[in-house]
Amino acid sequence: MQLGTRWSVGDAVPDRLSAEMREAIAGVEADVAHLDTSAWRWTLTWLESRPVAELDDGTIVRQSANGSVSVEEAAS
Repeated sequence: MQLGTRWSVGDAVPDRLSAEMREAIAGVEADVAHLDTSAWRWTLTWLESRPVAELDDGTIVRQSANGSVSVEEAAS
């Protein structure tokens, strides 16, 4: 695993992520827009050269080897 970067909810997503990853992250942020996310951050890591972005609430957005992107909602 390789650590990538961290950024706050609402900030620019790293350019090196695919359009599909950026779109999925934007969708998650839209879903939590009604909450106070001012202190929430994303953590980007790379697992087997594929991006994994985890939000502080436990939501995970990952890109698979075939390029598809999945969102794993945080456990309630």
